[in-house]
Amino acid sequence: MHVQIVLFDGFDLLDAIAPYEVFSSAAMLSNEEITVELVSADGAGMVTSGINRLKLQATGTFDLSRKGIILVPGASGTIHDNGPDSIPVKLKKAAETELSNLLREAMKKADILLSTVCGGSLILAMDGLLEGRHAVTHHMGMGLLSATNAIPVNARIVDDGDLVTGGGVTSGLDVALYLVERELGPRIALAVEQLFEYERRGTVWKAEGNAPKESQQENPIEATRDHSSYQANQNVNFQGKWDTTISTPIGNLSVLLDLTSKNGQIVGTAKQGEEIVTLDKPVLEGNQLKWSMKVTKPMRLTLKFIVTIVGNKMYGEAKAGMLPSSKLTGHRIS
Repeated sequence: MHVQIVLFDGFDLLDAIAPYEVFSSAAMLSNEEITVELVSADGAGMVTSGINRLKLQATGTFDLSRKGIILVPGASGTIHDNGPDSIPVKLKKAAETELSNLLREAMKKADILLSTVCGGSLILAMDGLLEGRHAVTHHMGMGLLSATNAIPVNARIVDDGDLVTGGGVTSGLDVALYLVERELGPRIALAVEQLFEYERRGTVWKAEGNAPKESQQENPIEATRDHSSYQANQNVNFQGKWDTTISTPIGNLSVLLDLTSKNGQIVGTAKQGEEIVTLDKPVLEGNQLKWSMKVTKPMRLTLKFIVTIVGNKMYGEAKAGMLPSSKLTGHRIS
């Protein structure tokens, strides 16, 4: 069994090192040949972590010809701003490198088991690779998982077949121990636990067995009213074409909104470049217009918008999970 732990600029040390030690210990305790390697999309070289810029040596290139396990850690940094040291920006930058293409190809290979720790699953999600897949990440990133159309599961470890994801930073131990058990058996996993004086936490979630009863309570994010109604304030003129700019952490986006009403309901579209998407469940509350919509740029997300309309001016914000809010400004052009 060959294990490749992927490093990228800003990676979290514990996300990578904890699994490295688990797999290395399993190699010592097993009669099977187990190799563990730190790799990067750029090949051999020093890779800077997000913790005090400490560096680790990647000994080779991400190799898709080697069957086995590929593990992707999360990033370390700030969570309260959208500067270059923020975790979302670091994860997005990683998703924009050759790593993204390699992970996409890895997910197509039957002899590769892809696994993530903490924000590692968000790297996949930001590139649209987790749409319709069950996954988990750090609790602060669960909203972003949902916004990328993954299926977030509040579990320590989520086993979705050829994809195994873990929650917060310390779940790296649990993910690696579970993978040892899954691939080598429980006796080897127990021996590693005893060596580490650590017991794996939580139940591993799988889409198996009886499903629990679902709550009948509607998602609090969604309103309980008719989402398309605009009876709240007939005096606000939202109809027309709006030239808007969304200021994201990685650049400005120009979006043309086309809003109108049909049979007493708000309908509209948003055009970004050549792509046109339909606004989902627009509702007018006072002079605030709210809706959600799927976008593919700068990443695949479902964004939730709240904008205020004053005359021919529009301003507000777009939000997706843990990502910093993006300001929206615009004006009516027709």
